[in-house]
Amino acid sequence: MAGMGRGCAAGLGEVLQPFSSAPFLQASPLARSFQVDYENNCFRKDGAPFRYISGSIHYARVPRPAWRDRLLKMYMSGLSTVQVYVPWNYHETLPGVYDFTGNRDVEAFLDLTAELGLLVILRPGPYICAEWEMGGLPAWLLWKPDINLRTSNPAYLAAVDSWLHILLPKIKPRLYQHGGNIISVQVENEYGSYYACDYGYLRHLLGSFRALLGSEVLLFTTDSTGVEELRCGTLQGLYATVDFGPGSNVTEAFGAQRRVEPKGPLVNSEYYTGWLDYWGEAHASTSAAWVSRGLEDMLQLGASINMYMFHGGTNFAYWSGADYKDQYKPVTTSYDYDAPLSEAGDPTEKLFAIRTVISKFQPLPFGPMPPATPKYAYGWVALRKYADLLDVLDVLCPSGPVQSQFPLTFEALKQVHGFVVYHTQLPWDVRDPATLDAPPHSICDRAYVMLQKEYQGTLERDRQTMLHITGRAGDTLDILLENMGRISFGANASDFKGLLGNLSLNSRPLSNWLIYPLAIDTAVQQGWPHTALPKSSSGGRVGPAFYTGTFDTPGIAWDTFVKFPGWSKGLLWINGFNLGRYWTRRGPQQTLFVPGSLLHVGHPNNITVLELEGAPPTPVFDHADSPHSQGVKAPLY
Repeated sequence: MAGMGRGCAAGLGEVLQPFSSAPFLQASPLARSFQVDYENNCFRKDGAPFRYISGSIHYARVPRPAWRDRLLKMYMSGLSTVQVYVPWNYHETLPGVYDFTGNRDVEAFLDLTAELGLLVILRPGPYICAEWEMGGLPAWLLWKPDINLRTSNPAYLAAVDSWLHILLPKIKPRLYQHGGNIISVQVENEYGSYYACDYGYLRHLLGSFRALLGSEVLLFTTDSTGVEELRCGTLQGLYATVDFGPGSNVTEAFGAQRRVEPKGPLVNSEYYTGWLDYWGEAHASTSAAWVSRGLEDMLQLGASINMYMFHGGTNFAYWSGADYKDQYKPVTTSYDYDAPLSEAGDPTEKLFAIRTVISKFQPLPFGPMPPATPKYAYGWVALRKYADLLDVLDVLCPSGPVQSQFPLTFEALKQVHGFVVYHTQLPWDVRDPATLDAPPHSICDRAYVMLQKEYQGTLERDRQTMLHITGRAGDTLDILLENMGRISFGANASDFKGLLGNLSLNSRPLSNWLIYPLAIDTAVQQGWPHTALPKSSSGGRVGPAFYTGTFDTPGIAWDTFVKFPGWSKGLLWINGFNLGRYWTRRGPQQTLFVPGSLLHVGHPNNITVLELEGAPPTPVFDHADSPHSQGVKAPLY
């Protein structure tokens, strides 16, 4: 039982006993320390019993100007700690090319948490899952032949070690023992859910973390409560924690932790406050009452808890990952997660319910909860078609196409995100409709088919993989391939993109391809197409095309949401920043969050849209002051 002096949380036999909320007597250690007390089943911070109430936030999903607001709201909710992932692929963008600037300045983020009085549980991977593109592993790992991810494979370990030698020295001075605020560091993530079960790999990581961070830091693992997951995901020398949501039996779940960690603190490293959304499925939601009841049950047991997510944020650009559950399931741009702080960082009913529970166990910080950020609906924005995508390949692929007898994957082309165009010609006359199709599992992930630059339809991974076309010998056939995000969880982590097999026409393989890896974001960031000469765009509203427009802010730059009534699917850039994918036709997400920090005051904001399937007759979009606002019908120009 927790009490005064050296008392701590309940042991296995006492797991149902309540945890006392009586204040601890502060010890007076000679040095800062954060350790596991196995004898008394708790953590000790500077010698005194300690239990954390934590929440997950991902700096990569929150615009840097909003970091302070989100962290302050977490602090004012009663959290002592935040849990932070480091996505390897966000920082090592190409082999040996590192970016720790701007939104990627993880050191600045960590320093801000310390300034606000928050402790940190750091989860540096190398694999993080997080529904993030490829689970945080860089796609360029797949450029290496015969690589075997998350194992003792030498090519993989060499890349991991190189990365850890860059990252962990930035972390070491911020460890609690060295005067910083990082109390523990996770090694790998939910490794027991991966097929490999390679203890040699975990031992290698343990050795690397110890060598680079020292012997004092608390290293831990996290796995679900299944017997097999805990068998393969845990290792002596790493403190084993579990994760489970509000639907679980708390006693049984912590009993699973006790099977692998008979003594020490009870820890739920991922207590799910909500869940993610997939394109084409219903919006996920979890009731505030359910979440807060489970939280209270765990706190009664003296457990340390991290709520995943406390603030989800946004998968900007191409960072959303995917799951594979009988079929490929790409994750939406919004990572709202039905979390206590909404995608825009606003306090919700769930936050206040959680805060009430926390107040029963410890005093809340003095002062008001910071309010929701102001929102503004900037009104309708008229867009004009700039060009069909196939008419601007010279801009989007300035180095020119790659010639190949058969299609090449994104990885073979060293293309990480986005789009590739595969171009060939019909080798014979097709007077009667012929079947254009692909081998199973070879469309990764969506293929927009154009014949003589006329849009024919879409092929899609694990769904429609054939179309019927007619044409003449020599007619141009263009396939725009979209990477919808690499799988972030499970055995399918080696998720190659593009055309993985050859297309055939009435079972006869097509050949002689010109392949264009597109650098759309580079062009847009450099001001295209707004700084380019106007093009006389071809008519029609179907098929992949760029649209442009501008709008002004009335002396303020507040957060907003963009709505796409009548649009199908595509991407939106504002002032060169890629806000991510919209998919109005499939949902459930119907708006894109626009942080006010992206907007200009005093001069126009440039809008660029790549619509992939078909724009509405009047190409306009609307703003809303909430993600659920329905707005009014579009004006008829």
